[in-house]
Amino acid sequence: MAKSLLQKALRRSLDRIKHVTPARTGGADDMVTRVYRQAERDFGMLAPPVALHSPAPGPLAASWMMLREPLLADGQVSRGAKEAVAAAVSLGNACPYCVTVHSATLSGLLGGPTAAAVTSGDMDSIADPDVRALAQWARRSGMRPDGRPQDAPFSLEQAPEIAGVAVSFHYVNRMVDIFLDDSPLPPALPTLARGGVLRVLGRFISATAGHPHQPGASLELLPAAPLPPELWWAAGSPHIAEAFARASAAIEAAGHTHVPTPVRTALRSRLAGWDGRQLGLSRSWVEEEVLALPAGQQASGRLVLLTALAPFQVDQSVIDAFGREQPGDQALIATTSWASMAAARQIASWLQISC
Repeated sequence: MAKSLLQKALRRSLDRIKHVTPARTGGADDMVTRVYRQAERDFGMLAPPVALHSPAPGPLAASWMMLREPLLADGQVSRGAKEAVAAAVSLGNACPYCVTVHSATLSGLLGGPTAAAVTSGDMDSIADPDVRALAQWARRSGMRPDGRPQDAPFSLEQAPEIAGVAVSFHYVNRMVDIFLDDSPLPPALPTLARGGVLRVLGRFISATAGHPHQPGASLELLPAAPLPPELWWAAGSPHIAEAFARASAAIEAAGHTHVPTPVRTALRSRLAGWDGRQLGLSRSWVEEEVLALPAGQQASGRLVLLTALAPFQVDQSVIDAFGREQPGDQALIATTSWASMAAARQIASWLQISC
């Protein structure tokens, strides 16, 4: 029964993406078709966090590359350890959707107690000392370090995979906060069935970890580009470095098309003094900042600043106001993708990897 409910949930999951209409495989353009096929092959399903990007082909390919190459592709670090990083970053960012999905996968790979420890934030109770250290590091990875630098709990050779997963999820969590519900499961699913469905989901996704995943298989989706300096830690793995370089360039290009220069400048200025904390429930700070922007760019500025710094505050009123300035799903995805990546790259510049 749980497997049947899961299959129905996966078929209907794209219908629950908010604010945009994702492309369907039947009528998708070439880029969408290629990304969807790779996602279904390598992840075992068309994950809504990837599919929500489909109105904007460049960010769609970028989001998939940043997920696939560090998390799924074969490398030095076990899939279980990387899933622990993904779940812990998501917990630190208060992204319940991603915590649920990646904790379920973690349970299928490393067992229920480890997954429960990450989900609850009780990292100290993780039995495996290496996984425990990674989860602890990942949960605090979104905060600007202060005081004495601390060595990362992984080697420079492992940094492209582990730091790559962390930075990818600092990006993904922001997009998921805006476009998906708190749970991957349908609201109408009976409470008694939810635990069983999540266990089946975890086994379903984790089963793909035993299959070979050729490094670099997604790189053909986007052209070559230089690696941004704040992503230097990726250079030790050519396929991960290429994935982040190409993804960064594609998202930056989308931002140049859809995000006005004064808005990009406003976010970068704000990020320069940011310490990694999501801002509180009050929007007074963002309203003060958008008043300094040209009248026809204030809704864009509000969306960009909230996406990067407080994505949980992006509600229908923010989306509607943006749509009056820039109508269309492509503009919405391109703008939020650029803002999410700007925050993720700022966090990447803080990572202490002096192994």
